[in-house]
Amino acid sequence: MREKNKYQVLIIGGGAAGITVAAQLKKKKPSVEVAIIEPSEKHYYQPAWTLVGGGQYKVENTAKPQASVIPKGVTWIKDYAVKIDPDNNQVTVQKGDVFTYDYLVVCPGITIDWDKIKGLREYLGKNGVTTNYTKDTAPYTWELINNFKGGTAIFTFPAGAIKCPGAPQKIMYMADDTFRIHGVREKTHIIYANAMGKMFGVPAYNAPLEKVVQRKQIDVRYGYNLIEIRGDKKEAVFATGDGQEVTLKYDMIHVAPPMTTYDFIKQSPLANEQGWVDVDQYTCQHKKYKNVFSLGDSSSLPTSKTAAAIRKEAPVVVANILALMEKKTPSQTYNGYACCPLITGYGKVIFAEFDYNKQPLPSFPLDPTKERYSMWLVKKYVLPWLYWNRMLKGEPFEPDMWRFLLPKNPAVSAPQVTQ
Repeated sequence: MREKNKYQVLIIGGGAAGITVAAQLKKKKPSVEVAIIEPSEKHYYQPAWTLVGGGQYKVENTAKPQASVIPKGVTWIKDYAVKIDPDNNQVTVQKGDVFTYDYLVVCPGITIDWDKIKGLREYLGKNGVTTNYTKDTAPYTWELINNFKGGTAIFTFPAGAIKCPGAPQKIMYMADDTFRIHGVREKTHIIYANAMGKMFGVPAYNAPLEKVVQRKQIDVRYGYNLIEIRGDKKEAVFATGDGQEVTLKYDMIHVAPPMTTYDFIKQSPLANEQGWVDVDQYTCQHKKYKNVFSLGDSSSLPTSKTAAAIRKEAPVVVANILALMEKKTPSQTYNGYACCPLITGYGKVIFAEFDYNKQPLPSFPLDPTKERYSMWLVKKYVLPWLYWNRMLKGEPFEPDMWRFLLPKNPAVSAPQVTQ
């Protein structure tokens, strides 16, 4: 649709959160005027980049034209937001245009802070240095894993919040399987350099993951935070929990880089001290500016930054905006639901679902802490389909829609996958 300068609802970000909110708004109230500020020509299903790195997906199959996912009747402002002025209900974009709104939804996602690790930007995508957190390097991850001949393979987890916090160990488990298939595992040392103090933040899922790393004989180094890559020497430097610096040689290293919010958010009155959009954790409404909402990776919501969390956050944002439009008090609440399908090997997934209280919140009548082949099928096939065909179209979807996947003996692992 053609741009104008004033919209009832202005959304910053055309990723999972922005598109879902826009689609649900138009379904609930077709007359509402909505615009999305989004510079990208392509929309990516980022959860599949882990599977690209594991040789199970082609990166081109994770993308669709952005124009194809913009909901009908929603204006696409193809530009970057550079300034938010919530006191005057205005957003400025890169080319200088200023847009005014009645209600603002801030959800541009999260950005990678490459320069926090010295040498990472210089060597990424070569010299054995890779990450699944970009579309350009995820295929290189598979190239490194598939051609690995033995030596030291390091996988890192940074300090601070990142999107999909389970991803750094998912690729490690698939690498371990591949090394075994190729007969090089016995001459391979796998190190998980984890800046945190545990495998996973939810105790119920942390326990089985500790058993996974023991079973796979992975060397977990807690408190190891990557601070430098010396790609010419194939060395990685870590700051440790006791204040020391340790240098490790590697043959390949998969880096989960530090992440942060965008500068235009940090420099706005909307940000808290950490730079996140400062919203109420239950209503997703800004604590000061009541006509501003945020969800997804750029929000201060204290839960995992995943597309699954957005699936539950979006209806709350939509319902509360519509309540304000009707002069009512926002009453819909979000319980912190997040989901992380933890791939523990080919054909094995722990479907970790949980809430703000870090309690399991399973959608299925099964023990959620078990590795299951059925959940691998959900991760690899069902969730991408639901993302493109239900979530981005503003349609609800719940586990009842995929119960047909549950086998009679669902805890049985899949047979070994041949690469």
